[in-house]
Amino acid sequence: MASQKAIDNSQRVRYVRALERFHKSIVSYISSTSILSKEGYDKKVENSLKVLQRVDEIALYKGDLQELQKLVKKIILYKSSDKDMQEVKDDILYASNQLDKTKNARRYKKEKHSHSKFDEWE
Repeated sequence: MASQKAIDNSQRVRYVRALERFHKSIVSYISSTSILSKEGYDKKVENSLKVLQRVDEIALYKGDLQELQKLVKKIILYKSSDKDMQEVKDDILYASNQLDKTKNARRYKKEKHSHSKFDEWE
């Protein structure tokens, strides 16, 4: 039998993947659709929400994942709001880009004065 820790880990990974899948599908729809309508957006959110509802919600403790979870909840809330679709599009794409920016900031670290660290070798 698998330990409880392994089960919890697999449930967390499954939930994170469902969040990422939901987020990616909505962002790609918003950015690629030439004519964005409220009905089309609502339909896309409903279809993407089916995948997300198959997994149980898990408490996330990592900053990026919490931000992703907040963004997904914001996307779902926009479905019931009466905001202009261009405003919704701008807000979602901005939040998504900020999330990607924080993820990439950790991955790539610019070394200042990288040429000077080799000065001792000359």
